[in-house]
Amino acid sequence: MTPQPNPEAGAAVKAADRAHVFHSWSAQELIDPLAVAGAEGSYFWDYDGRRYLDFTSGLVYTNIGYQHPKVVAAIQEQAARMTTFAPAFAVEARSEAARLIAERTPGDLDKIFFTNGGADAVEHALRMARLHTGRPKVLSAYRSYHGGTQQAVNVTGDPRRWASDSATAGVVHFWAPFLYRSRFYAETEEQECARALEHLETTIAFEGPSTIAAIILETIPGTAGIMPPPPGYLAGVRELCDKYGIVLVLDEVMAGFGRTGTWFAADLYDVVPDLMTFAKGVNSGYVPLGGVAISAEIAATFATRPYPGGLTYSGHPLACAAAVATINVMEEEGLVENAASLGASVVGPGLRELAERHPSVGEVRGTGMFWAVELVRDRETREPLVPYNASGEANAPMAAFAAAAKKAGLWPFVNMNRTHVVPPLNTSEAELKEGLAALDAALSVADEHVR
Repeated sequence: MTPQPNPEAGAAVKAADRAHVFHSWSAQELIDPLAVAGAEGSYFWDYDGRRYLDFTSGLVYTNIGYQHPKVVAAIQEQAARMTTFAPAFAVEARSEAARLIAERTPGDLDKIFFTNGGADAVEHALRMARLHTGRPKVLSAYRSYHGGTQQAVNVTGDPRRWASDSATAGVVHFWAPFLYRSRFYAETEEQECARALEHLETTIAFEGPSTIAAIILETIPGTAGIMPPPPGYLAGVRELCDKYGIVLVLDEVMAGFGRTGTWFAADLYDVVPDLMTFAKGVNSGYVPLGGVAISAEIAATFATRPYPGGLTYSGHPLACAAAVATINVMEEEGLVENAASLGASVVGPGLRELAERHPSVGEVRGTGMFWAVELVRDRETREPLVPYNASGEANAPMAAFAAAAKKAGLWPFVNMNRTHVVPPLNTSEAELKEGLAALDAALSVADEHVR
């Protein structure tokens, strides 16, 4: 894993990218993507030989790191045996992936519908909920992200929704709990939980319970801020769904497959949804794969009634072989337990120690390998380091923080006024401490913008 500089090759890659690749979520002429030459484990490097410790896990999906040899070998073996096959057939890799996933999902979520990623998993989960209930509306939270396709982006609760939201998708947003920036004037987690549940039940009442098919929540919101719900909240939502005949959909696309130190974040709260979406960590993104885990009751709706949905590449053999190998690697190497252990003994304490020394840190929160550091201008008022959805000069403090992290050899996950610490689950203790030291240096730059 010694990067060999080759700037000429890097320049060619960069030129072709700039000439032909249209990048997501970007103003095309304002971006300068790094040309990546290679990756292994928790690191990647560019064509100039600079190496970065990846505290983003790609987009929070390389849960077993880059280029794990057992998963690479499984993909190669599957390609030699059967590269692809249509989804209407029973295929070994597909069947085994479904079995392994169903063994780990909570409750009776034993049927698996495969998709190509998280957004289309959300699309199909909501379609199933609407068909199962015969109702049109979906409730979802502000401070959430569920994907970039039409229905998924409409249930999303962050600014990426705005350009595509015509208010005709049957979606109603509500406030989920987040004590640090409470919308309920709460002073304790107990108050935040109770008031958030009261707000949700009032929303249900005013929208009409008989019109609501589903409530969709990220079990622990990811991109929006890694905000673990207070004790009792998800159980309370489950009770409201049961009371009003509403389907509970938990989005575990980011939080699932060991990220939180459990197979699924729902395991932390002892809550079983009716539908659960997954993707990302199911095979560490080595080949695109997502899906919906379906309860027995909802699966029964389509026992003799055809489900009107599908994808050409549903359960693609290469993707499913990668999932089988990934899940087996996670078991063999104890990666779920590693995430829980190092999250509790290294990441959490390390971030809290940084918070004590850096006035720009307003709050640290998280679990496992799933943490957020909230950056502020003023700890007393909790004014964010940059305004909500800032860009350009208004976002300069966060841009300076990110640049300092990269200079120190750390690739950070930055969103609005936060940095998220979401490394691969098999990142070593020494690598985590290396990353925390780089964060320490970068936070000194953020401190310069504190009032």
